[in-house]
Amino acid sequence: MKPEPAPHELYDAVADEVADLVIRRYSTSFGLASRLLAGDVRVHVRNVYAMVRVADELVDAPRPDGDAGQQALLLDGMHADVCAALRTGHSANLVVHAFARTARHCGIGADLVDPFFASMQMDLERAEHDAASFAEYVYGSAEVVGLMCLKAFLVDEPDPQARYVQLSEGARRLGAAFQKVNFLRDLAQDHDHLGRTYFPDFDITSFDEHDRDRLLDDIDADLAAAAVAVVELPSSSRRAVAAAHALFAELAQRLRDTPPSVIRTQRVRVPGPRKAQIIAQAVAKGGT
Repeated sequence: MKPEPAPHELYDAVADEVADLVIRRYSTSFGLASRLLAGDVRVHVRNVYAMVRVADELVDAPRPDGDAGQQALLLDGMHADVCAALRTGHSANLVVHAFARTARHCGIGADLVDPFFASMQMDLERAEHDAASFAEYVYGSAEVVGLMCLKAFLVDEPDPQARYVQLSEGARRLGAAFQKVNFLRDLAQDHDHLGRTYFPDFDITSFDEHDRDRLLDDIDADLAAAAVAVVELPSSSRRAVAAAHALFAELAQRLRDTPPSVIRTQRVRVPGPRKAQIIAQAVAKGGT
């Protein structure tokens, strides 16, 4: 018979399961792509994304009877909890606990965690961005998440630090591309419901084909730069990242083919059958 897990092992397993549930409920595209990750890598990446998602929900989905002050307190509390768990390896918050175990194992530290929470704080303080604040926001909200995942991808490599230096630019560019695509397809939600405009030098009232294509040209450049790094990833993560890259490239193309008036009012999506086809193609190609 299989021995019963020790109490702390059961707690760890439940924390991982909670992180998995968060991802499955909040992100179908990521959930599909993450299934292509090798077992341990899949757990670590899900733990990263679950922490990120919960923090994001604190600023994007306030309670009906709440206010920005309460959101800030919750966000600060979560940040403090994550920092404490990075030191101790333990948290009463199951999502934070799962993240901290992954972070300690993979070498994710405050240099990546702090910029992420700084960007989440910006969502509570800024409604518009200039070029400098936009770059800072994208770095903290997306590029560092790509770097956290890269840490997980490389943890079993013979020289993970050297590989991390080699692939960091690609990871950052892929995270930036994902974030910018989401900004573009969430224009209505961000502007009309959250009161935010992320892109600098952008007027949503005059949004036209020129604006759309200018933004997508920048996204395509990020995706092209990231593609160079994807093929260099370990086999345990290459197919999954290639699938995620292909899903967002498809979404970028659909946005380019969509009139600005539609982007302004509707969230452009990749249909389920097409997502499945893209995933299958990534499996068949092996991420090469």
